[in-house]
Amino acid sequence: MQENSHFNETARLLRIATYSSVLTASVLIGGKLVAWLMTSSVSVLASLVDSLMDVAASLINLFAVRYSLMPADKEHRFGHGKAESLAGLAQATFIAGSAAFLILHAIDRLMYPHPLEDIAVGIGVMIFAVISTLVLLLVQRHVIKKTGSTAIRADSLHYVTDLFTNLSIIAALALAYFGWSGLDPIFAIGIALYILYSAWEIGHEAFQLLLDRELPDDIRNQIKQIAISHAGVRGIHDMRTRKSGQTEFIQLHLELDDHLPLVQSHKIADEVEMAIQQAFPMADIIIHQDPVSANQSETTASSV
Repeated sequence: MQENSHFNETARLLRIATYSSVLTASVLIGGKLVAWLMTSSVSVLASLVDSLMDVAASLINLFAVRYSLMPADKEHRFGHGKAESLAGLAQATFIAGSAAFLILHAIDRLMYPHPLEDIAVGIGVMIFAVISTLVLLLVQRHVIKKTGSTAIRADSLHYVTDLFTNLSIIAALALAYFGWSGLDPIFAIGIALYILYSAWEIGHEAFQLLLDRELPDDIRNQIKQIAISHAGVRGIHDMRTRKSGQTEFIQLHLELDDHLPLVQSHKIADEVEMAIQQAFPMADIIIHQDPVSANQSETTASSV
């Protein structure tokens, strides 16, 4: 019951985050298109291209998150959670592609300068973009805190990049207003390089999750402490963990007294599983019981 309630709340938050992302990016595309047409600023164009990538990436996120929340079926016994990591890789690809486009366009503008026009309009639109992005980031931060979603974290990192991008564009336009228009493409190149760095971070995190990287050490230590805190547990070994979407997969061996009846061993394992489940409501937990003498040749510390 608790797991279903947690899952429903997680699904609701993920839907809010994905729909908010698509809506925000769509609104900003309209505003930035107008600003670029009026100012001819390559920095504004950079932000417009980035917003176009945002919509594509956010739509991928939307469908990937919906798919990842589907329950396990006969062909996908471990669920569909890795769709989130695939969405993160797709986002990294989109982000890197947009950065490469911006660098090429900025170099062209450096070689063939173009005066900026209606700078005040451009600054106004970018201020609106900053406010809209901040609101979205607050929504995403709340959702990430509650769900730990890889896809939403990747999307949020993208919009943090957008926030700095927009602030940089405001600075570039302000300098152009005072006669420093040659700095506009230089700012655009700086923005593009930062975007490339963000793409690397997003892609690396998604790739590690697809490779079933272990959960962080603090979480593994928490699981270990929960297990060995049971009075009937003499130790644990062969603990393996990974995460797929919203589900943590936890496997471990409990070391129990040699002559403990099977019924009692099973009861202890169930109690340990329930304790871990309380700490990680979305976890899929498998526990094997071993007699403590079977593991005497290996220390618990080296096995875990």
